[in-house]
Amino acid sequence: MHPHPLGAPAHLAVSKLGGRVLLLICLLLGGARFADANITVLLEEPYSYDGALAGTGHTAVYLSRVCADSPTVLRRCFSGERGVVISRYTRIGGYDWLAIPLIPYLYAVEKPEDIPLYADPKLVAFLRDRYRHSHLEDIAPDAPSEEIPKGDWVQLIGSSYDRTSYGFQIETTAAQDDALIEWFNSRPNRASYNAVSRNCANFVRDVVNFYYPGAVSRGFITDLEVTTPKHAAKSLARYSEHRSNLELTRIVFPQVPGTIKRSRPVRGVLESVFRAKKYVLPLAALHPFIVGAVASAYFFGDRFNPARNALVFNVSGDPEIPLPETERKMYFRSLEAGTPLNLDREAGRDAVLWRQFQQKAEIEMSESGRAMATGRAGDEDVEMGMSRDDFTRNDVPAELQKGLLVTRLHQELGRGRAPKISSSQFHEDWRLWQTVNQAEREEASRHPATGN
Repeated sequence: MHPHPLGAPAHLAVSKLGGRVLLLICLLLGGARFADANITVLLEEPYSYDGALAGTGHTAVYLSRVCADSPTVLRRCFSGERGVVISRYTRIGGYDWLAIPLIPYLYAVEKPEDIPLYADPKLVAFLRDRYRHSHLEDIAPDAPSEEIPKGDWVQLIGSSYDRTSYGFQIETTAAQDDALIEWFNSRPNRASYNAVSRNCANFVRDVVNFYYPGAVSRGFITDLEVTTPKHAAKSLARYSEHRSNLELTRIVFPQVPGTIKRSRPVRGVLESVFRAKKYVLPLAALHPFIVGAVASAYFFGDRFNPARNALVFNVSGDPEIPLPETERKMYFRSLEAGTPLNLDREAGRDAVLWRQFQQKAEIEMSESGRAMATGRAGDEDVEMGMSRDDFTRNDVPAELQKGLLVTRLHQELGRGRAPKISSSQFHEDWRLWQTVNQAEREEASRHPATGN
């Protein structure tokens, strides 16, 4: 049996962990019985117009044993492949559903080592367009002016730059996966989107119920009989709770640190009405009874927390335990103070220098085939690798590297609805910070005049 991409970790450090983490360990031990393939419902937080208006977000399914010859033709995965994410879309090439490999779907790159440490709109647009040129030109061809085309095709890749997502994972069998592949490949794939009866959540409900009939239902009260992303995840979680032989693993896919606006909480239909003043106040003025009914439905029927007991997605292997809250607070206080734990006193100044460089920098391709930011820093031209592997390779001013890292660390340590990083991933970032600091100190000791 091959370990599946989102399986449970094998080794855990349990010292100084609270009761919440011990509960996670119990979940992990149960996860060790998983099959070597699974289906994961992705509940994706809203952003942009959806976040400001409805707030219901998006949903898709990730299948670890199912891959694709093209975005519209499915097959079994070959060795080393990590499966695909499939969802229903509207206004993308005239298709009803499209399948994208997991890493491009999350980060708009083909390999984990190409994922940037920090993202802004320029970098994300560059990565998306590069992937589109290589794999999606039939679906999203160049604009007449040979510029990046407009349209909803950007939803297919780089999801984790725009939002945080939550995964709800259960196992599948080879026979089930093969039957699903035949089912998809034999049906027409033409656009038939309808916001009420044929939306992305209806699609996910059909796929999950293909594997486990009745696992995902509609929200008859809280969502006015409309299938929503949040209710699809909630009903699957409840389905697994009543079946002792079916393990469920919860996973957080954090939004990549950067200047892109953070996504918002995902909501159901009535929850969106209750939470939004622009809806509640007019309703209260017209009919207070309606607001009371909406509030009752929300408080008694839609208190589902998708981040509860969730592990953190790890592109290099199995999902991991989040950074413990006690450590998060300790490192955050250190980051705010700017002095303890080897954190440089110039962190604030370095962050400003990094932001100034980032705002004017252009995004280009490095010799290693990864994205880099190029621009002026003081009196010199700088080529700064944005991926972890390229970050310390070029002759980049240490203050720029430190500025990027302190900004990234600050976002990773901020309070939020869900874990933003795992413990091991955070300490890897902290070691990178210390490496940059040490390199600067060694350089200053060799050239004291320059250091001063």
